[in-house]
Amino acid sequence: MVFLLQDQNLIFTGALVLMLMIALLEGVMTLIGIGISDLLDNLLPDFDMDVPDSGLSGGLTKLLGWLRFGEVPALILLVAFLVSFGVSGLLIQMLVESTFNLLLPGGLLALGVFFLALPQVRFVGNVLRRFAVGDESQAVGRDSFIGRVAVITIGRAESGSPAEARFRDEYGTTHYVMVEPDETEIFNQGEKVLLVEELGVHFRVTRPSSQHLIENN
Repeated sequence: MVFLLQDQNLIFTGALVLMLMIALLEGVMTLIGIGISDLLDNLLPDFDMDVPDSGLSGGLTKLLGWLRFGEVPALILLVAFLVSFGVSGLLIQMLVESTFNLLLPGGLLALGVFFLALPQVRFVGNVLRRFAVGDESQAVGRDSFIGRVAVITIGRAESGSPAEARFRDEYGTTHYVMVEPDETEIFNQGEKVLLVEELGVHFRVTRPSSQHLIENN
């Protein structure tokens, strides 16, 4: 406990504590039938996934796609990052202390650990994308998503600002996709949208035209 509460280790210990708090909140909210996505909606900014592949915005878009953002629930990616960041930082500090009898400055080490954690998050995203989410499984491919009705789970979908949406296919597999409507439409969290066109990393959506279409998806 003394090691975990050292000033140089507080940033890594804090990441693990935050992860435990998220897990506790998720458990409590699941019991009362409410998802934790509304909390993430307030914590995460809206990312424009349809920007040119240049500059800071383009680099951020590539990074989010590399991490499987939009293909795997954002909550899972956040938890994976917190665990990877906290555990990696503490393990490095433990190794340094046992070897040199000192601790590295937490802020300086955190920068390196941040980049060390990203490949771990991508690994988790790839595993869940293949075995849990199944976006590109042999049973269902992304081209078959057209015509599906999904529910906005994170963010506010409007032109230039995609949001995360969720739907379940005929095999019972849940899929998470980034969606963006035309300029004339805006969809808030909880609203249903119809996937009409694949646009690279996200899908163009519109409002379902009939109740019959909603009931059959």
